[in-house]
Amino acid sequence: MIARGVHAAIGGVAVVLAIAGAVLPLLPTTPFLLVAAWAFARSSPRAERWLLDHARFGPLVRDWREGGAVSRSAKRASAGVMIATLAFGWAIDLAFWILAIQAVVFAGVSTFLWSRPEPPAAA
Repeated sequence: MIARGVHAAIGGVAVVLAIAGAVLPLLPTTPFLLVAAWAFARSSPRAERWLLDHARFGPLVRDWREGGAVSRSAKRASAGVMIATLAFGWAIDLAFWILAIQAVVFAGVSTFLWSRPEPPAAA
């Protein structure tokens, strides 16, 4: 019973963070949606169904669950945000070591994302 409540709380917080990420350029959306789906699967079938059926967020979660797939548009958006983040950091004269750490992390994330398959085209 406690574990179910904890999972429900994790799912709720993750959804809130995902919604914030849809609006804020530096906060990711998809990882929070995947955490929410995982947590709701363990706590609330109703909340999980809501997330999977959501017009905007559902396809991201379903694509990942069905084949570890990430859409090309999501890959491009994430690459754009990472490049913009580095450019902004450079423009405001962040320390080189901070930019270097960001670049290494972003390179790893990009490599992972672009190595994921793309979902099949909708018929």
